[in-house]
This record gives sequence, C-alpha cells and structure tokens, in this order.
Amino acid sequence: MNMKEHILAALREQFQSWEQLLATMNDEQINRPLLPSQWSIKDNLSHLWAWQQRSFARSESAKANREPVFPEWVPGVDPASEGEIDQTNAWIYMTYQAKPWSTVYQDWRKGFLRFIESGEGIPERDLLDSDKYPWLEGHALAAHFLGSYDHHQEHLEKLNAWLTEHGE
Repeated sequence: MNMKEHILAALREQFQSWEQLLATMNDEQINRPLLPSQWSIKDNLSHLWAWQQRSFARSESAKANREPVFPEWVPGVDPASEGEIDQTNAWIYMTYQAKPWSTVYQDWRKGFLRFIESGEGIPERDLLDSDKYPWLEGHALAAHFLGSYDHHQEHLEKLNAWLTEHGE
C-alpha cells in the first residue's frame, strides 16, 4: 500500500468511526451542549465541516492545477491561512449553530465523502510533492488530508472522553 492509499484508508476509517458513534445517538444527545462547553455534537460536526471545506477547496484546486477558491470565510481573515483560530471558530459556531441536525449531518457526511473522493483523483506524487503547488508555500497537499484526519480524531477523542465521563 502506498502513502496515498494509507492516507485515504485512514480517512475512511475516521469517517466510519464517526458514523458508528453518531448512529448510537438520539436527537437530544446530538443537540445538547457538552457542558461546560456551549457546543453540542451538532456544533462540532458543523465546525469540522466548515474547516474541511477549506481542505476540499485545496484538493479540487490541485486537481484543476489552479489557485484555490475558498468558501465564504470569516470577514477580515485571510482564507488562505488558518488565521485567528478562536475568532474563526466563534464565527463558525455563530454562522451554523441554527442549522438543523439533519442538514448539518448531511453536509458533513457528503463533504467528508467528497473530500476522500477528491483525494482519490490526485496522483500520489502530486499529493506528496511539497513543491508542486506554490500556493501551499512549501507544504505537501498530503498535509491537508492528514490535518483533516487529525482534526476529526481530536474532536472524536474529546467527545468520547466527555461521553465516558458523563456515563453515556
């Protein structure tokens, strides 16, 4: 198995881990704040989806061999950088908090699968070459795929710890 296949396999496993967890939860659990945070599981998925759209924009740009076209982002924050994380995360929460669970879940699910599919269309050498895409400023595109995996894993671990701590 080459590196690209490893990365995509890890993303598929991450997707399945989330799917399995979410399948065990009811609407009340999904929408309840995970105290002491104000964020619910729904809010966490909106957050992951919003950040993943940026990774997807990069992967699609790589396939088309053009500069990325990022989705709407925090006013005043450069969409090409991660910028001010706390400000960005607060904006994501405020922007998507009112979306119903069914929409959040479908957006996240479709987005995650589309991201994996996008990665399948990029040659491994292009995924790993840190000089291939000047707009990545010396980073390999693979870093954004791995970053998406890590971001989902970080939230999954925190969620599982919260659920265990609260007997759920």
